[in-house]
Amino acid sequence: MKRTIKSSFNCSRDNLNRLFACNRISALVWNKILEIQREKLRSKGDLQKALKGLYPINSQSVQAVTDKYCAACLATKSAKDNGLAKKYPWRRKRNFPTTWKADGFKFLENRLKLSLGIFAGKRQKPIEVKLSKSTLATIKRGKLQQISLIWDGWLKLAIIIDDGKANAPAVQSDVTCGIDLGEIHSIAAFETSGNTIIVTGRLLRSVKQYQLKKLAELSRKLSKCKTNSRRHKKLRRAKRIMLQKTNAQIRDLNHKITRSFVAWAIENNVSKVYVGNPEGVQRKKHRRVVSQKLSRWNFGKHMEYLEYKLAAVGIVFEKISEAYSTQSCPQCGRRHKCTSRNYRCICGYTAHRDIHGARNILSLGLNGKICITTPIKEQKYLRTA
Repeated sequence: MKRTIKSSFNCSRDNLNRLFACNRISALVWNKILEIQREKLRSKGDLQKALKGLYPINSQSVQAVTDKYCAACLATKSAKDNGLAKKYPWRRKRNFPTTWKADGFKFLENRLKLSLGIFAGKRQKPIEVKLSKSTLATIKRGKLQQISLIWDGWLKLAIIIDDGKANAPAVQSDVTCGIDLGEIHSIAAFETSGNTIIVTGRLLRSVKQYQLKKLAELSRKLSKCKTNSRRHKKLRRAKRIMLQKTNAQIRDLNHKITRSFVAWAIENNVSKVYVGNPEGVQRKKHRRVVSQKLSRWNFGKHMEYLEYKLAAVGIVFEKISEAYSTQSCPQCGRRHKCTSRNYRCICGYTAHRDIHGARNILSLGLNGKICITTPIKEQKYLRTA
């Protein structure tokens, strides 16, 4: 099973400058691809031939930039086919992540040697970086696949390893689950036995609100400073540290939320999970405050985490449309928008709004329509901390 770890590292000042230069050169490769494609559309193979031997970085790193450009084009085409207004890659870059594939690096006792390949007929001196003990321990348990040099408040290495572990065999049971993703309650789930769980996202939302508040405060102060003055540099550093810290908190909470649900699914012997895909809801017109909250709602990250975590324990994951799942009454079929945390219908049906949505998503997955399934039994409420 492939895993990605984000790691800091140590190296000499000279090697650090060379690493910064690698990302600048990768950006030049990206910009060159944009220029080539502006003149004439070419295939991936033609692009790689046109770029061969032009830049003082590893040839695999140049190919990786080409791969990312082509992947971005395919994603844009898919979005356009689905009716979304998207542009093909056009923005020039100053920095771009540099990638080393399997033959582009060597792993020694406590350090990595990143190859820069041959340029102008001479083999360039590799870049050496030292890794932390925790990263070394993780790497030694698997096989290194790929390394990328990324910016996350500072230069870091995104390392992909294969730990050699296969996904667990599929769970053999008749228990199926429906999930309703939300902005206040991150995950609400209902399974065919009638058990439910709500994993709140209030702490996650408060961290995001704090981040936006501090970002606005620091941006306001920066606008009053002279560029590159001492105070300007101090505020930019404070902004970078704040974003680095809050982004780490958000990432940690996203993992805790999804991990809590996976543990509950294992406990209840769930074999398949239907997830309502809320894609597009954030693009609709809303009030300013609601639009800001929806723009910060990272449901895509939750689905990404759930997909690989459930696959690792043998649970099938499937996305389905959640159209009208929150508005429709499963008892009489009427539709109306709920304005409180509890859904009430004039026919007498009542339920927690998010559990109601999860049960309807389960019904859509199993029956293709919204109808009454098992009554709600035990309801579990979890807070992440």
